Amino acid sequence: MSDDLIGYGDWGALFFETAVTEERILAGVNAMAGREIDVGPLGVGPGRVAKVMAKGEIGTATGQRLSTDPVAFDIRLPVTLNFSLDLSVDVQKFVAVVEIPLRLTAQARDDLAIVIDVRPPPADEIKIALKAKSLRATLTQYAAGIEGELQRFIAKYVAREIDSPGVLAARTINVGAALNKAAGGIVPS
Repeated sequence: MSDDLIGYGDWGALFFETAVTEERILAGVNAMAGREIDVGPLGVGPGRVAKVMAKGEIGTATGQRLSTDPVAFDIRLPVTLNFSLDLSVDVQKFVAVVEIPLRLTAQARDDLAIVIDVRPPPADEIKIALKAKSLRATLTQYAAGIEGELQRFIAKYVAREIDSPGVLAARTINVGAALNKAAGGIVPS
């Protein structure tokens, strides 16, 4: 017997650690870099009387591996947003530099697929640097708690996007299908 053989459990752990790397995870997340965000108008605040419209762009994510059991990553996704708050009598404009924290964990599925679970961030973990474009907008920012509203808005948006069909498909790596395809090339039908 060869000295380089290992047990199935060790092989599986090594496979996951090798297959799901920081570089591959970041490449997957960064496939969204440069993607435009165009949301609204959406009702916010008490009675949903105020309307928010946001346009922006997703930046390049950074991150690092947190653990190998489970294989997990801490990712920071930057977003720049220009948004307006329509208060019916006046429209206030803001620029927000946002950092969205994402926790990604690779899971094994019984059909030999790797599924990347993404924990939607709670609103209070979303970092926002908000700049009002006018004095009146600055006053509105503090009086109306715009940052907290924006954090809640972004948290809901991210949670919806994580579960969108395109993102769900990108979060699944069908190893079993890849093995079958590879074996089809060497095993006669």
